[in-house]
Amino acid sequence: MKPTLILAALLLAPLVVLTAADAPAKKPNVIIILADDLGYDDLGCYWTPDNRLGFEKIQTPNIDQLAIEGVRFTDYYAPSSVCTPSRAALLTGCYPVRVGMSSFGPKAADVLSNAHAEGLNPDEVTLAKILKGRGYATASVGKWHLGHLPAFSPRQHGFDSFYGMMFPNDMGPFVLHRDDIVVEPKPDQKTLNERFTEEAVKFVRAKREEPFFLYLSYSAPHIPLHLPDRLRGKSARGLYGDVVEHLDSGVGEVLKVLDETGLANQTIVVFTSDNGPDTRGPYDKRGQAFPLRAAKATTREGGVRVPCVMRWPGHIPAGMVSSEIASSMDLLPTLAGIAGAQPPQDRIIDGKDILPLMTKPRAPSPHDAFYYYKLNKLEAVRSANWKLVFPRTTMDDTPYKRKNSTAKDEPLPEALYDLTADVGETKDVIAQHPEVAQRLRALAERMREDIGDSATNQKGKNRRPVGQVPVLKAADTPAKKAK
Repeated sequence: MKPTLILAALLLAPLVVLTAADAPAKKPNVIIILADDLGYDDLGCYWTPDNRLGFEKIQTPNIDQLAIEGVRFTDYYAPSSVCTPSRAALLTGCYPVRVGMSSFGPKAADVLSNAHAEGLNPDEVTLAKILKGRGYATASVGKWHLGHLPAFSPRQHGFDSFYGMMFPNDMGPFVLHRDDIVVEPKPDQKTLNERFTEEAVKFVRAKREEPFFLYLSYSAPHIPLHLPDRLRGKSARGLYGDVVEHLDSGVGEVLKVLDETGLANQTIVVFTSDNGPDTRGPYDKRGQAFPLRAAKATTREGGVRVPCVMRWPGHIPAGMVSSEIASSMDLLPTLAGIAGAQPPQDRIIDGKDILPLMTKPRAPSPHDAFYYYKLNKLEAVRSANWKLVFPRTTMDDTPYKRKNSTAKDEPLPEALYDLTADVGETKDVIAQHPEVAQRLRALAERMREDIGDSATNQKGKNRRPVGQVPVLKAADTPAKKAK
């Protein structure tokens, strides 16, 4: 090349870099809205018309609109059938057993309480930490339930701000926090979810000029059920339906502020549940997982298969339905990638990048298997349409109903189900497909070697420690009190 041409190329190079066409696109905002104990059949867009139990449809127009404008997942899994482990998995992208968040204290509790000096290890890399590292403003609003001591607070896990409570609404101490300060010792549960919505809307408005990540974790429809008196009696499903419809209205307010600020097209919205419904209580005060079997606290489909809808205009095709295996663990690698970051490279992450499932019809799942753990016990494994359930007892499938019952706890044998033909897990086909059962047993053994299984006394070689305060002293209060 002639010297004059080289000089001209050098002079023009900066101009190419600075053109608008070549400037990096603005990173999308991320909003994850997590319901508490919402059942598979509790949303209008999932409701099954031939519901033989007679449960009326709950009206959820705002969440339904997300499904109309985005993608609805039919085979989306919470990583656990109870609160704490599921939330830990969502934020870390890992099975709860891997990060030590599946069993707590000497009595092996399945969720954290104020008696536990444990919590999500601050050494874990959460989705909030990743997005914060990419310049995102981050906020946690609502229920936390990943450790009540200061070492485990949202502020220690990548969130710039926190407004909410450390525990579910049936567990004490039930106090309201602003960051690390208790600002209200006895919040009115009737107004709590409205206040979470207000806080979320305020955050969106305040951060409209920069990329943001909002983790909005409602306490609804976890029991006990509460909502403002003016909203009672509106639903065909009684008090429970009233609470879910009130939850939907909160989602509507969040979507409304995205429209008002012009952010709707540059915001990824994910709505899902932390586990299946709590089916204790009378008809009008409980959730529903029809046509799935069982409910919360079990590893049947009704305990862990949950609703999930996602919207990202211009990227997720409107009205798409995916029937592939996906999980809340997938949110970390997927959203990290969209934001231009990588999942942690120094540790195992169980979640997969599901952007193709979100954006391409008929894209296959990146999961060769999904593993159903209860505490540290591997109870089942799914691969494609096949689910192998390991030997258990009737108590495993009805933990709440039988907890105080004198009925005999009967053993249940290993069973194989074709979930495409039999989503309700009613017909055991292991005798007809022994080769499938053997393949799934091999997958399960691989996972046992990886993260363990209390049923076979295997510890696993790739488990990371839970966060733990060595000695829980009286001075280690959950948070400072406001003066």
